[in-house]
Amino acid sequence: MSQNNIAENLKAVEERIQAACRRSGRDRKDVLLICVTKTKPVSLLEEAYRAGERAFGENRVQEIVDKFPQLPGDINWHMIGHLQKNKVKYLMDRAVMIHSVDNEALAAVISKEAVKAGRVMPVLIEVNVAGEETKFGVSPEETEALIRKIADLPGLKVSGLMTIAPYTEDPEKSRPFFRQLRELSVDIKNKSIDNVSMDHLSMGMTGDYEVAIEEGATMIRVGTGIFGERQYAVQ
Repeated sequence: MSQNNIAENLKAVEERIQAACRRSGRDRKDVLLICVTKTKPVSLLEEAYRAGERAFGENRVQEIVDKFPQLPGDINWHMIGHLQKNKVKYLMDRAVMIHSVDNEALAAVISKEAVKAGRVMPVLIEVNVAGEETKFGVSPEETEALIRKIADLPGLKVSGLMTIAPYTEDPEKSRPFFRQLRELSVDIKNKSIDNVSMDHLSMGMTGDYEVAIEEGATMIRVGTGIFGERQYAVQ
């Protein structure tokens, strides 16, 4: 895949983001495109970087660790995949946000490592809105309780919610799940829990990000729509 293709793909994605913002009366500046770079070689990430992208998302800590020193320092790395407690420490000097907190024990480790690193790590609570057994995430009913348990942890800032809608060919089928996440976010925001903001909704991927934007996403995670289907070996 040539640089032109990635640049062209990004241009097409950008046009669709802008159209979704117009349809929903939203400001384009309120939606962050995160380029999902899992399994992609550094050369393709460099092409996305040259096309102006600065927010990259990885599903595995090891890929952030490997790619971080090979790429410019102004990239904002987002950890968007399931996170094991023993890998948390590697994100402290590399990631700007963790999107996948779904239990108290993980939050406690993030807190401990962030304090050790002298920083505050913004986190999103991963919510399994559809109740899929194959997906990680806390249930919508348990989300507020988890947030209340971890809100006071030092070095950690609950900044919103994240979800992955069930796979479907029809993006409209994702809408109810995105809407439910937004409504949950509003409900929690209205509780005014100390040290908790509901500034971010991380939802929507290649197949359904336009619907996610219409339902209030502030972060969308697009991989295939930028880099194509083919899986590359990590360089």
